[in-house]
Amino acid sequence: MSHAVKVTGPREGVGAMPTGRVLQLFKTLHRTRQQVFKNDARALEARIKINEEFKNNKNETSPEKIEELMKIGSDVELLLRTSVIQGIHTGHNTLKLVPRKDLLIENVPYCDTPTQKQ
Repeated sequence: MSHAVKVTGPREGVGAMPTGRVLQLFKTLHRTRQQVFKNDARALEARIKINEEFKNNKNETSPEKIEELMKIGSDVELLLRTSVIQGIHTGHNTLKLVPRKDLLIENVPYCDTPTQKQ
């Protein structure tokens, strides 16, 4: 069962937050949530939390407050996308980490003694 969230807010104009940006952030957060918590039924709480936060603030009219909320939402999306790795319980005290391909970066070994450029 899908719950639609109607995003309302100030109309576009001087100093107003375009509703389209709010809706885009809402969709981006849900896409990121689906990627990060893929095949995890317990992660439904993240879906509920996103919907709840947007619903609680849907009548906000202050452009400064809306911008602040947009920044928080963008930061949360970035944090989820770049810092969260899914772990699956495989047995007693063991986890299997399932990193997404976009999180895997080239591993450059650390060097205690820097080399001089020639």
